[in-house]
Amino acid sequence: MMTIIPRGTRRLLDILIFSLISFSLLSRAAGASDLGIIENADLYKNLSQWVLLDTRPKAEWLSGHIPGALSFSWEDYTKTEGKEIQYSIKPPQDLANGLGKMGISENTPLVVYADDDKSWGAEGWGGWVLAWLGHKAPVRLLAGGIRSWKDKKLPLTLGTEKLIRTPGQYSYRLDAWANISTAEIAKQGKSLTLIDTRSSLEWITGRIPGAVHIEWTKFYAGAERRPLSAEALKKLLRDNDADLQRPVVYYCAAGVRSGLAWCVHQLAGLSPARNYAGGWEAWKKDSSK
Repeated sequence: MMTIIPRGTRRLLDILIFSLISFSLLSRAAGASDLGIIENADLYKNLSQWVLLDTRPKAEWLSGHIPGALSFSWEDYTKTEGKEIQYSIKPPQDLANGLGKMGISENTPLVVYADDDKSWGAEGWGGWVLAWLGHKAPVRLLAGGIRSWKDKKLPLTLGTEKLIRTPGQYSYRLDAWANISTAEIAKQGKSLTLIDTRSSLEWITGRIPGAVHIEWTKFYAGAERRPLSAEALKKLLRDNDADLQRPVVYYCAAGVRSGLAWCVHQLAGLSPARNYAGGWEAWKKDSSK
């Protein structure tokens, strides 16, 4: 006997199936990058197995960096679009070209590091950029960053150094889930959990409607400022009324500090989050929202 399903019920089933498939695809895409933490001792013993990216400002890199580390500062990969969006990230092809010129491909194992706060969470920005570009090889954030490396009296190189690296091609395939546009937030805002990671002063002078405020400095702990554990992060989010049943979107002024929060979220193994790279600068300038 053929079972006849009412039209309304069929419609609901179609929506449910589509939603489940979409969620599965997004989860796989957002979780595709191999992101983790590496300890100083492990890196020091295996330096030759990794290429290091120092995401601090170039001047900080020149004043002392881990031997062999290449400078990859967010300051060199953002731009001001005239009177429009301040500090907007350069196109993916520009990022890929920069990596390729340094002899890095999408299959190069990378360690990203920065400092405590002069870089505004730049190591997280670096981790997010690589995930957004669809980096295929492992990406590790250095535990404790350059401060921990220095504290352990490990070697540093001053100024530039001659490294034999053959320029090549970095082939990227954007992970659309890692980033989110102003238009998407304007359309989906009520169904998202928006987390503003800027300072309290920035927060009170203007914010995206419906956002909750958790400053980026709350996403790490301890003298070495290590990323929060999964339980500590969940508590932080719960204590600030951040609903984890909805897709989480982190933002700051232009995606750097929120990139750190995004990385901590990913490392904690929570449901995939998104980083609004345009941030408050894009939101307040976009007249189409």
